[in-house]
Amino acid sequence: MSLLVVGLSHRSAPVSVLERASLNADAQVKLLQDTVAAEPAAEAAVLATCNRIELYADVDKFHAGVAELSTLLAQHSGVGLEELTPYLYVHYEDRAVHHLFSVACGLDSMVVGEGQILGQIKDSLARAQELNSAGRLLNDLFQQALRVGKRAHSETGIDRAGQSLVTFGLEQLAAGGDVETWARGKKALVIGAGSMSSLAAATLARAGVAEVVVANRTFDRAERLAQILAEGDDTDVLARAVPMESVPFELTRADVAVSCTGATGLVMTAESVAAAVEGRTDALSTDGTPAPDGEPGRTAAMGAGRGNLPATGLGGEDGCPLDLPAVQGTAGFSVLGEAAVAGMAAADLEQHAAWVDNGTVGGAQRAARPGTAGPLDLTPDADAIAALAATVATVGRIPERRRPAPADEPPRPEPVLFLLDLAMPRDIDAAAHRLAGVRLVDIESLAEASAGAPMAADVDQVRRIVSDEVAAFGAALRAAHITPTVVALRTMAADVVASEIARLDGRLPGLDDKHRAEITQTVRRVVDKLLHAPTVRVKQLAAEPGGAGYADALRTLFDLDPEAVAAVSRAEDSTEKDRGPA
Repeated sequence: MSLLVVGLSHRSAPVSVLERASLNADAQVKLLQDTVAAEPAAEAAVLATCNRIELYADVDKFHAGVAELSTLLAQHSGVGLEELTPYLYVHYEDRAVHHLFSVACGLDSMVVGEGQILGQIKDSLARAQELNSAGRLLNDLFQQALRVGKRAHSETGIDRAGQSLVTFGLEQLAAGGDVETWARGKKALVIGAGSMSSLAAATLARAGVAEVVVANRTFDRAERLAQILAEGDDTDVLARAVPMESVPFELTRADVAVSCTGATGLVMTAESVAAAVEGRTDALSTDGTPAPDGEPGRTAAMGAGRGNLPATGLGGEDGCPLDLPAVQGTAGFSVLGEAAVAGMAAADLEQHAAWVDNGTVGGAQRAARPGTAGPLDLTPDADAIAALAATVATVGRIPERRRPAPADEPPRPEPVLFLLDLAMPRDIDAAAHRLAGVRLVDIESLAEASAGAPMAADVDQVRRIVSDEVAAFGAALRAAHITPTVVALRTMAADVVASEIARLDGRLPGLDDKHRAEITQTVRRVVDKLLHAPTVRVKQLAAEPGGAGYADALRTLFDLDPEAVAAVSRAEDSTEKDRGPA
């Protein structure tokens, strides 16, 4: 076995890198084709999900295989190899098997224990089989991974350790509250009709939403999903399908929207989300209650209108040649004093002091600050900064003795629109989370939320299952590796028996059939008994770690024709290709 996996996931790479490296269906097909065409690889399969991209291959050389697979991943993902390499992980032989089995059991998922990965592994195998890029090794590996994953879910309580990404995302939208209580009566918009979107629609329907609207680029698929939801026995939800062009309008009437498409660009911009909530928050104060007369509503308080996103940071002083935080009203020095210049390099501090010195910008007197009676008097602070600049020239840096008080942020209103983005690359503009009245949960925030999630005790039991299955798979694979040699040996022995019986017929032409059959059977029994112990023992030894060399020893001792062994292997491989996914 020379199994090699090269990949990156939410555990090794930030979501921003995963987003850029994501592969659509066409890119996955091309990657598979190029991998099996490469010199080191004989088989290949791609496992691409919303939080992982992995390339599996049967290679004849480890170092050449790592280099080739890494290069191919970089080429097809569009991320430069130098940038991608720090985030890649590599597993080889038994470690590669252990990794895939762990993935199949949900141990490596963003939400531990989720079962959706099994369907994704099955799809990955089916794609490789369709393209004839999966041979005996990857067929056996992926089918066994599916069996191991099913065993983990049936024999343990790993399902209690986590849930699907959809359920976890909805829990985050509900801010830790009961999802059914949060969802009851809401209007939901689901964008996409694939497996993840279908799961989201079904989950929302079971949670008690009043309506589910499905939008998809292929309208027939959206219509089919809506029909399934409407006719479901376990839900009583109004479901309908709309074309993608209707998404902006449907967003204005939706309470929650889930998006998971294969689009390469944004499906929802921050501006379209702002337009969808515009006017829906004006009648409420910042605590979610009706605003009293004369008091600005939530949208006004947060500054969230169409194309108007709240500021993410504090600005600098007008005309200042440096980018200073506008920290006002601090004790001691103002923004022009110690709080602003602590840790600043001497040259920058002198530049700032020169600007402050005369209180002018471009020769013009600076205007008074709002709320003051006249021009700003900077002389005291300018003298202080000049003195600090002289000190900096000597000591290098000025320690900060006093931190400015944190700026008071306006209270964030209760959201009126909940957005769940499960796509990779993302469907919804990340800037939408800054909008008042909007709560956005995406893959990045799910990764952060799941990092500290508690793990169930069943995880340890699943790990033991994985370890046992890896050992059994390795032993079976090593034993199977010697099978063609054993078959070739027995074939050679049968040919020797047939040759000697033919020679006997020439020497004893009068031998009757009864005696001829008895002699033939005796010779065959002798050969079988002589070969039985060596072939059984060599299979046992080959199943142990490091036992691959016994096949070579057997071929050498009995002077077996390598082409005869290869012919047996090719015959077995052709049989394996007829198998379908488990």
